[in-house]
Amino acid sequence: MNTTAASEKIGFIGLGLMGHGIAKNIVDKGYSLTFLGRKNRAPAEDLLGRGAEEAATSRDVAVASDIVFICVTGSREVEAIIRGPGGLKEGLKKGSVVVDCSTSDPTSTVALAAELKALGVDYVDAPLSRTPKEAWEGTLDAMVGASDAVFARLKPVLDTWAGRIVHIGDTGDGHRMKLLNNFISLGYAAIYSEALALAEKVGISPPRFDSVIRNGRMDCGFYQTFMRWTLEGDRDAHKFTIANAFKDLTYLESMAGAAGIANPLGNATKNAFAGAFAAGPADQYVPMLATHIGKVNGVDLTPTKDGKKQTI
Repeated sequence: MNTTAASEKIGFIGLGLMGHGIAKNIVDKGYSLTFLGRKNRAPAEDLLGRGAEEAATSRDVAVASDIVFICVTGSREVEAIIRGPGGLKEGLKKGSVVVDCSTSDPTSTVALAAELKALGVDYVDAPLSRTPKEAWEGTLDAMVGASDAVFARLKPVLDTWAGRIVHIGDTGDGHRMKLLNNFISLGYAAIYSEALALAEKVGISPPRFDSVIRNGRMDCGFYQTFMRWTLEGDRDAHKFTIANAFKDLTYLESMAGAAGIANPLGNATKNAFAGAFAAGPADQYVPMLATHIGKVNGVDLTPTKDGKKQTI
């Protein structure tokens, strides 16, 4: 580890599916870590056992840290963490850096960056790609929006939890690129779901469909994790919620509108997820979109596992 970087004190807020793994890697690789706990005590207890310290408020995390990572649902949550009572703004000092690893609205990101710049604090967007499995293994992808100098300062810390880091541009560009990335991946999900429903409707079962796509030119890592729900009933293969997918696609719609570009495929993808989100349940994951699209079209794509139909 870089000895200068090792002197940085790290703060962390957001111990969810992705955040817990990221925070674990930061502390395991020698950095001082102060985190904000949550109602689910399991991640907090795990980090305490690894030598991290727990803070009572976001302000306390800021006071104890030089660099603070945030990994939550989206912009509204990030704004509350920074601006709310007991928030980061009350404890940040000049020279601190705040890094938002959430998938956020770029408009909010740029506004927060200007607000914190007035305090002498740098604001960076470093959204993630891949799954909680890679978060735990320390092999996530990150797309980072930051100045060259701030990126150089952060990179040794990012290296603790990311296997592929792309410095995509200045603050705001990370979140812009993340929305484009999710547009592509969630567009795949919508296409796969509709194709599976149509295939079943014309008498081609999911395994037969898969026998052609898998190992062909249309195969990819996203397809493989997506299909494990329909083929195997594995609900944990791709742990990204439909609620978060729908949220990201509304951010994409807003970005397209602000840029003055027609985004018909983005809107179609958003509407596919809107229907599944409205139908519930709240904890369903992206591959379960196929089950929903099938149901809307009178097709049963509910997978079986150990001879039993799975529920979503």
